[in-house]
Amino acid sequence: MDDKLNVLIETRNSEIFLRPRFTIDLDEKRDKILQKFSDEFKKEGCVFLGKISDGHIFISVSKKEEHFWSPQLHLEILEEETNKTLLKGLFGPKPQVWTLFMFIHFVIGVSFLGFAALLYTNISLNESIFFPLIMVVFLPLIWILLYFLGKIGKDTGKNQMKKLHNFMIKVIHD
Repeated sequence: MDDKLNVLIETRNSEIFLRPRFTIDLDEKRDKILQKFSDEFKKEGCVFLGKISDGHIFISVSKKEEHFWSPQLHLEILEEETNKTLLKGLFGPKPQVWTLFMFIHFVIGVSFLGFAALLYTNISLNESIFFPLIMVVFLPLIWILLYFLGKIGKDTGKNQMKKLHNFMIKVIHD
C-alpha cells in the first residue's frame, strides 16, 4: 500500500461483525475522488457496477458474477478541511438481502416467543403441549440451519469483497 494512504479500521461494537467498516484519510478534495470513481465506472473494461449520489458511492459486482450473497461496498466521502477528505466504507449485502435477512430472523424470534407463551399456557391449563413443544424445539433448529446455509456463500462473498476493496484502492491511487 502507498504510504500516503492511512487506513484505520474502526473498532467492533460487538463480536458479531456482520458488516465490516473502515475509514481512510485522503489528501485530496472530495470532488476529485468522486470524479475518479465516476471516470472508472465509465470505462469499457470496468468489471464493477457503480452508482454515485451526493458523496455516496455504491459499488457492486457485475451482473455476470453476482449471486444472492454478493457484497456491496458503500463509500461515503466527507470533506473535512481543504484538501483533506475522509472516506468511510461499509461492506454488506445489498439492502434487499439485508432486509430479508432481518425479516426472517424477526419472524423466527417472534414465532418462538409466541409458541413459548402458548406452551406455558397449555401447560398451565393441562392441555396438549405437543404442537407448541415441537415448535419451541423446531424454530431454534431452523435458525441454526439458516446460519449454516449462510456459510455456503461465505467464501464467494469474501473473494468478491477482496476484489471490491482492491478496486477501490486502485481507483484512489490513480
